[in-house]
Amino acid sequence: MSTESDRVIVADLDGPRLTEFTSLLPFPLDPFQRRACRALEDGHGVLVCAPTGAGKTVVGEFAVHLALSSGAKCFYTTPIKALSNQKFAELTARYGRGHVGLLTGDQSINSDAPIVVMTTEVLRNMLYAESPALRGLSHVVMDEVHYLADRFRGAVWEEVILHLPEDVRLVSLSATVSNAEEFGAWMETVRGNTAVVVDETRPVPLWQHILVGRRLFDLFDVDANAGASGPVIDKTLVRYVKERVNAERMGAWEAPRGRGRSGRGGGRPGRPESRPIPRPEVIKLLDEEGLLPAITFVFSRAGCDSAVDQCLRSGLRLTTEEQAVQIGEVIERHTAEIPRGDLDVLGYWEWRDALERGLAAHHAGMLPVFRHTVEELFVRGLVRAVFATETLALGINMPARTVVLERLVKFNGETHANLSPGEYTQLTGRAGRRGIDVEGHAVVLWQSGVEPTEVAGLATTRTFPLRSSFRPSYNMAINLVERMGVDASRALLERSFAQYQADASVVGLVRGIERGAATRNELRTKLGGADSPYVEYTELRARLKERERELERQGRTDRRNDAVTSLVGLRRGDVISIPSGRRSGLAVVLETDTNSVDPRPLVLTEDKWAGRVSSADFPTPVSALGSMRLPRHVDHRTARTRRDLASALRSTGITPPGRGRRVRSSAADDRELSTLRRAVRSHPCHTWPDREHLARLAEKYSRVERETDAMRQKVAATTNSLARTFDRILALLTERGYVEHAEGEVRVTERGSKLTRLYSESDLLVAECLAEGVWRGLGPAELASVVSAVVFESRQEGESMAQGPTGNIRHALARTLAKWHDLRADEIRLKLPPTREPDTGFMIAVYKWARKESLEDVLFAAGQHGRALSGGDFVRWCRQVIDLLDQIRTAAPDTEVSAAASKAISAIRRGVVAVDAA
Repeated sequence: MSTESDRVIVADLDGPRLTEFTSLLPFPLDPFQRRACRALEDGHGVLVCAPTGAGKTVVGEFAVHLALSSGAKCFYTTPIKALSNQKFAELTARYGRGHVGLLTGDQSINSDAPIVVMTTEVLRNMLYAESPALRGLSHVVMDEVHYLADRFRGAVWEEVILHLPEDVRLVSLSATVSNAEEFGAWMETVRGNTAVVVDETRPVPLWQHILVGRRLFDLFDVDANAGASGPVIDKTLVRYVKERVNAERMGAWEAPRGRGRSGRGGGRPGRPESRPIPRPEVIKLLDEEGLLPAITFVFSRAGCDSAVDQCLRSGLRLTTEEQAVQIGEVIERHTAEIPRGDLDVLGYWEWRDALERGLAAHHAGMLPVFRHTVEELFVRGLVRAVFATETLALGINMPARTVVLERLVKFNGETHANLSPGEYTQLTGRAGRRGIDVEGHAVVLWQSGVEPTEVAGLATTRTFPLRSSFRPSYNMAINLVERMGVDASRALLERSFAQYQADASVVGLVRGIERGAATRNELRTKLGGADSPYVEYTELRARLKERERELERQGRTDRRNDAVTSLVGLRRGDVISIPSGRRSGLAVVLETDTNSVDPRPLVLTEDKWAGRVSSADFPTPVSALGSMRLPRHVDHRTARTRRDLASALRSTGITPPGRGRRVRSSAADDRELSTLRRAVRSHPCHTWPDREHLARLAEKYSRVERETDAMRQKVAATTNSLARTFDRILALLTERGYVEHAEGEVRVTERGSKLTRLYSESDLLVAECLAEGVWRGLGPAELASVVSAVVFESRQEGESMAQGPTGNIRHALARTLAKWHDLRADEIRLKLPPTREPDTGFMIAVYKWARKESLEDVLFAAGQHGRALSGGDFVRWCRQVIDLLDQIRTAAPDTEVSAAASKAISAIRRGVVAVDAA
């Protein structure tokens, strides 16, 4: 199925440029590709939504062709560096190195070329800087534009769409989304004529399967589907799963025999297994069925590595000797620049052994050069089984014949959640290689709790709308004000997709308000009309309930304030009791926190847990039960230190107090509450015989009124919501001297101009540290160490408050944390999203690396201090530190910090960090 926007009329015939372009292709264009290209040649922007592997990029390549043929420029943007590298290689092969450039955070190759491939952030930065490279730009291709839904980076895509000059034709390529028309309508409001071309037809048909034990079932009954209105689940599968579940409950299992593909492999008598068969056996079974190469999504880095280890231990080999030799040649070519001394610590030999057998893992924790080697070998068909995290599904051109899902649940960064239909479609979209496979296959491994109907729902649901994650940041606000002033900035924010969607939601809310008003009038009539005494009685009861709730809220606030005050008063060495929760019991204070808004002292519990506690952990004020002597320096991240201190804490003889007395409620002394209670009891309706029946109507009346009021408040909050956030950001920037009001205008100060060059997640914190000289006097390695705290984000739970390897680092870190506390207090006051707390878990590793220590020593030191790092994570965080140091180099107000940043970049960019840096 394919659709096209009615707003743009597209020519029925190919233009001369398209005819010329298609003559260069070794394949004919699909209908949706042709329609999009025709619109582009007619001078329209285009939004193309199509499944993974459908060939959307052909439209982007036609934009490149149009720009070149007219003597203009085309920028081709991608969300990740790996995609930029792939597209750079493809375009270079077609047009030659002289015509194609590459710009990423790590590399600049031929940046003045007429075709430049870049990450989306690079283009955003060029737009804010009003780069001369934008002159002559006629087309911009935004590949994977659905990334604008990404909650961390999505705003960048909207910034580019809003800031691009009007005469630039925008080609937006997106995965299939269910609100393409809404997105296209917004694009038309901000970019002018935009053709929306949607195609939902997969280029390679996808077959859905469930592997139950060793039997591979079709999910849908093909014969039954022929005459049905919707997909019909295979009855044999449903019966088999039901019998297996029943047999598991009985504790015994005798597998019934099946037929056709839905019975291949048979079942083994014995005790039932609720877990899938071992991974090596899954791969063997897929190989026997002719379903390799396959990507198995595991949703865990450790799980991916463990899967490869299991296959190696099983003796599984999927390659011939000749293929192993070819694999070895590719490995040598990719890894030639890695220092030989680092190979052992990187797990090179185990990785190579797996590759030569046709097996590999693929995840963000791998060294980039290892990951890119896997990608090349898989595309060439030399590696036939890859165990990957979901990051592989995000745009990398690495299709397979089969995709295997081990589970339908994954960790989303906060909790374990079920896969959404959109995620399922994105993952299984990798199955089926165009021009190679006649069909693709998606295989879900059955285990207890997985229902065929659940899988069928994921496979057939086509509702995955694109939701904007756009919100103004400090850097965005200061750049907008500098470029266009306050009023124009506010107007631009109102044109964002986020506000467009928010305004659209208001329509539904207004309808809800109207329905609520009608229902309320109807209920009021049943209660006797507006003049009925029961209406008065109902309102009296509602006021009583609201007062009770208000007092309860006030009580919670008072208790929290008391807890905050008590936490601020704690001293180092104080022994306290955490009253409840996972960390309940005795704890000793290792580090105080005098922040008056949200103090979070660092404590160690008798169970050896070290971390920060807050007022949320104490329903009543905390007080010291005693104290104990602590060493001058406590490295709580080492297991030995935690064990020794916990033992000393237990030996103090201090015991946690028993359950405290119930806190007297403030409601007991509240005069207004007492008056309302007396009024309700003395009201004539309080003794009516049908009071309870009327009370139910009255309760519904009150509920409808509350819901209607809530919708009214939501409408008020939604309208102009981004502009209000922008105004609050501007207020904070004004208070801190980044903008000033003069002669009726808002101007960016010299301090503010430095902030325009900082694109870090913690942009304002970095700007504050630079402006106040917090990092002045640090050597290159010391600066890299402190800067890493505002970049690094630990994957592990718990604290990582390292003391720092030098006095300079400890002093600078303390001042940085003080700046963060101060900033967070202002953000809470102004109701702004809080800046993330600095994380010191990478400080020691990057410090040692910048001092030229070996990779083995650096990774060992990181593990010793409680933050074990994989080679890939180490390289990734080093490159992010380099990226921020590069921004600091240009934004620092004094030459000393700028020079230290330059030297730090050179010191870090060596060895494995420099290999395959794009």
